[in-house]
Amino acid sequence: MTYPTNQPSDATTSSPASGAPVPSLPPVRIVLVDDDDSFRESLGLNLVDEGFDVQTFAAGEPSLDYFEQGGGADVILLDWRMPGMNGLEVLRRLRRAGTTTPVIFLTALSDDIYEEAALAGGAVDFIDKSRRLSILLKRLHLITEGMRPAPEPASFAKRPPGDVTTLGRLELRFDISRASWGSQTLDLTLTEFKIVALLAARVGEDVGYREIYDLVHGKDFVAGYGAEGYRANVRTFIKRIRKKFRDVDPDFDQIHNYAGFGYRWIAGS
Repeated sequence: MTYPTNQPSDATTSSPASGAPVPSLPPVRIVLVDDDDSFRESLGLNLVDEGFDVQTFAAGEPSLDYFEQGGGADVILLDWRMPGMNGLEVLRRLRRAGTTTPVIFLTALSDDIYEEAALAGGAVDFIDKSRRLSILLKRLHLITEGMRPAPEPASFAKRPPGDVTTLGRLELRFDISRASWGSQTLDLTLTEFKIVALLAARVGEDVGYREIYDLVHGKDFVAGYGAEGYRANVRTFIKRIRKKFRDVDPDFDQIHNYAGFGYRWIAGS
């Protein structure tokens, strides 16, 4: 990313620049944590110019103190590699403390293993620092606009309150977004529930990576490294879903991969 050299002060609330467009009223609150002074300060100014309310911190500990003292945010932008406490540990401590604010990792580490660790830890996205500012802004707006309801497959549309769907040993309760397998409740997140529901609604059909990811983040949202980075993100979701099913049934084998395209749900007993 290319940023101007003006530098907002650390740990101070910034107001939008005069005449700058404001994405929402009140302004979306961003907490930015990065030990790179130049990157942190220039990105902070760019976000202020776009109408965001920005708090910046040079390390994990002061950002944790901010939340412990009652500070709030709509999104946290978190560097992965920092001295003392890395970004993943900051995220874990935030979640243990009950802070559920969406976290986006900003990093120069592009390997899938880092993205998988970030998502498994509870982050909502993982963005390479080399990406253009416009990419980050698009993702911030999508996240802060809230989870967009994805178009439902025809067989799952217009469900009455309390509706329950069964497919073999799978039971889906749409009123509370809970799933069970053979009478055992699955600890699925809302996102994972939506993915399972999509695959189950199209039993025996191939569902592409792009369709699965659009279900989660909105149409044409792109995550991960490169133009098709969303594929690694979807693979991470599916890996976690399979594990949760296999925790209650080691023989679970209903989600099959269609190499190079996506996944399908195979009907079983």
